[in-house]
Amino acid sequence: MEFYVFLAVLFAAVLHASWNAVIRGGGDRFQGMLLLTLTQGVMGLAMTLFTPMPSGIVWVWLLGSGALHTAYKLFLAAAYQHGDLSRVYPIARGSAPMMVVLVGFFLLPDSVQTKEYLGIALIGIGVMMMANGVFKDGETRSLIPLALGSAACTAGYSLVDGMGARVAGHATMFTAWLFVFDAMFFAIFTGATRGRRVFVTSRKAWGIGAMAGALSLATYWIAVWAMTVAPIALVAAVRETSVLFAVIIGVVVLKEKTSVGKIIAALVIVAGIVVIRL
Repeated sequence: MEFYVFLAVLFAAVLHASWNAVIRGGGDRFQGMLLLTLTQGVMGLAMTLFTPMPSGIVWVWLLGSGALHTAYKLFLAAAYQHGDLSRVYPIARGSAPMMVVLVGFFLLPDSVQTKEYLGIALIGIGVMMMANGVFKDGETRSLIPLALGSAACTAGYSLVDGMGARVAGHATMFTAWLFVFDAMFFAIFTGATRGRRVFVTSRKAWGIGAMAGALSLATYWIAVWAMTVAPIALVAAVRETSVLFAVIIGVVVLKEKTSVGKIIAALVIVAGIVVIRL
């Protein structure tokens, strides 16, 4: 992975942790996620005016991507109803690289070296250590299957989006259209399950949703672009450094509990990044 790509993915990790903090810090997480997704969809639709139209098999990749992104957000919003940012996020983001590597070993054409697999493993171990407090501190354990469901969807869309963007040959076009489909699917599902009232809220809530949507779109455009120029498994792993930023935001901004265990876990993640870059 080239150094400039590495830095771009790290920046995307900061943005990703930031929009999750916006959603977690709000009141109704499902409504917050809906507003994020809708504003993101509008931004994506605007972007399509300046990109070529998808064609052929690219539409299939986009439909699959939109469905996986919607499922990911539904699991994540449900998990945030039961746990802190610094607990849910490590489980959700930490499990995903392991799933990507396991599936990618059999399905992807990328070449990943042994030391890079070691780095991915260290990152995974570190983020799972961060989640240990769910059991040790007696927190709500129902967040675990929800966070793991989110992780499975993350692994799924990492693979689908990486390969789909390569097939499309245009990262911006693919990103724009996947967010359009994501917004459509999410709006249909939440409208059907929660009624039209979920779309009615204050200007402030829409403003927060728009901010989170802009952050989310920016971080994922960077990730999709990176997956077209670097191994998908490595991009997915380096993105998980967002866990470090999420813990910092959770403790400093949201005033969540911290511990020595979280600090050690953070150091393990940093070690994984160093191994990848050696």
